[in-house]
Amino acid sequence: MSGRLAGIARHDRPRGPVETVERALVTRDAGVAGNQRGTVRPDKASRQVSLIEAEGWQAALAELGAAIDWQDRRANLLVEGIRIPRKPGTRIRIGEACLIEITMECDPCSRMEEVRTGLKAALAPDWRGGFLGMVIADGEIAVGDEVRIEE
Repeated sequence: MSGRLAGIARHDRPRGPVETVERALVTRDAGVAGNQRGTVRPDKASRQVSLIEAEGWQAALAELGAAIDWQDRRANLLVEGIRIPRKPGTRIRIGEACLIEITMECDPCSRMEEVRTGLKAALAPDWRGGFLGMVIADGEIAVGDEVRIEE
């Protein structure tokens, strides 16, 4: 079972603009290079990288009847064609080297209401808001890379 990496995004400061890129280095020390939330801190290590499934995002938008760019969710990685198991400890391989371990669901926050009224509620079911994880193995990733589950 595999899918592909459909997008990479990062922002360098809280509430800063989101930048999409075609390639990025992902490391245990910094998460997605250039993203402000990737640095490991004892209280936030489990929130180093965020992922969202394209299919879950589209389901939320269909429910809202809206067209919103995925990066407005402020997640780092958009994956498509794969259903990530909804359980902490699941490991996701992206490309050849990058390995991320899912630590928890990324509950949608009130910030989503600033993007679109009703978006927070539309993202709440079935982990549509995404996944949080920590980097287990460093790697260079690129849009189009294979994404697979390694449990």
